[in-house]
Amino acid sequence: MELDHVFRHRRAYRTLGKLEITDGLLNDLTAAASLAPSCNNMQPWRFVFIYGPEQLEAIFETLSPGNYWAKNASLMIAVFSKKELDCVIHDREYYQFDTGMATAYLMLKATDLGLVTHPMAGFSPDKAREVLNIPDDMRLITLIAVGKRLDVIDPELSEKHQLQESHRPARLNPEDFVYLNKFK
Repeated sequence: MELDHVFRHRRAYRTLGKLEITDGLLNDLTAAASLAPSCNNMQPWRFVFIYGPEQLEAIFETLSPGNYWAKNASLMIAVFSKKELDCVIHDREYYQFDTGMATAYLMLKATDLGLVTHPMAGFSPDKAREVLNIPDDMRLITLIAVGKRLDVIDPELSEKHQLQESHRPARLNPEDFVYLNKFK
């Protein structure tokens, strides 16, 4: 897939088809994330790939009610890190920025493979850390639901979510977020 095509087709859909989780798929996603830049090449990102039926059920229990649709995911990815794993320069902690870049690489690779990745904030970090055995000193940044991209909208979605599936949300115009030479 061409890179521009990947950018344009990446969307956080809620319609998730079943997907066979293979070592090859996990290796492809991992390899993409590993190529992301990071401060001093510290690579602070950590991921837990959750795909076993019992572990999936346990992680689904940590989701907020609005993320009911994510229970159709074949794979969930927990993204976490901590500031001690990355640069801290002049009080700037880079770990979330660098982890975000690796996560974006992973998500773009998934899109290239015809998959949907939908990152979520709606979950209990404490419960999810417990389910996944992630230490308390690590910050659980997001959970990502992963499934196969389908051409039809899941009829089990709420009316609001079905409408959102059918149209790409409006994007800001460049003049609303790009400034030339200095902020105005």
